[in-house]
Amino acid sequence: MSPAQGGRGAGDVPPAGTAHAPTGTAHAPTGTAHAPTGTAHAPTGTAHARGGTAHARGRAAAAGRVWKFGDNLDTDVLAPGQYMKFGIEEIARHCLETVRPEFVSRVRPGDVVVGGRNFGVGSSREQAPQALKHLGVAAVVAGSYAGLFYRNTLNLGLPVVVCAEVARIGDGDAIHVDPEAGSITFADGRPALACEPIPPFLMAMLRDGGLLPHLERRMKERKP
Repeated sequence: MSPAQGGRGAGDVPPAGTAHAPTGTAHAPTGTAHAPTGTAHAPTGTAHARGGTAHARGRAAAAGRVWKFGDNLDTDVLAPGQYMKFGIEEIARHCLETVRPEFVSRVRPGDVVVGGRNFGVGSSREQAPQALKHLGVAAVVAGSYAGLFYRNTLNLGLPVVVCAEVARIGDGDAIHVDPEAGSITFADGRPALACEPIPPFLMAMLRDGGLLPHLERRMKERKP
C-alpha cells in the first residue's frame, strides 16, 4: 500500500484489525487504541447535546447528516489554539468556525463528519476529537488520518472509520455508519459503501465510552 501523503504527521499505517503502539513498541495491549505516533491511518483499498455524546452504552452505530470537508483538516481548525486555556464547552463553540462558521449552531447529535486524506493533521491535542464528541457528532469518516488524531478519537470513545470511497459521500447526505460491520448506507437508497471495520476489541472499548471507562470496567471485573 502506498503511503498516505499529506501534511504534518502523515505516513503509512497498516489496516484496521491490528492496533499498533507508538513508535518503538510492537503491539498495543488488547483494549487500547494505539496508532504509530505522527503517522496516518490509511485504507487498504477498498448542539445539541453539549457536554455529552450521541453514543449510548452498548451502541456504536451512527446515523445522521454529513458535514463534508477536504484533505488535511488541521486539529487547530477543530480546536483553535487560542481557546486551549478554556474548558471543552468554550473550545467546542469555536470548532470548525474558520471553515464552516455555521457548524456549531447547526450540527445535531448523530451527525457525521466526513473528510478526505490525512484528517486531523497537526498537533496531538485531544480537544480536537473531544470537541466533535461534545457537540454530539456520532462518527468521523475519512480516507486516512493523522495517527495521533486517530488514536485520540478512539480513546475518547468516538468511532473513526477509514473509507476509500469518501468521494461518493456528499455534504448534506443522510448516512448510516456501521463501524463494526464496516459499511456506510445512504438514506436515499444509493448503493452502500465498504469501509474498514473497527476490530472487536476496539468496538468493546467504544461501547464502554472510551479507553478510561473501558479500563475501569475491566479492572472491576478482575477484582475478587
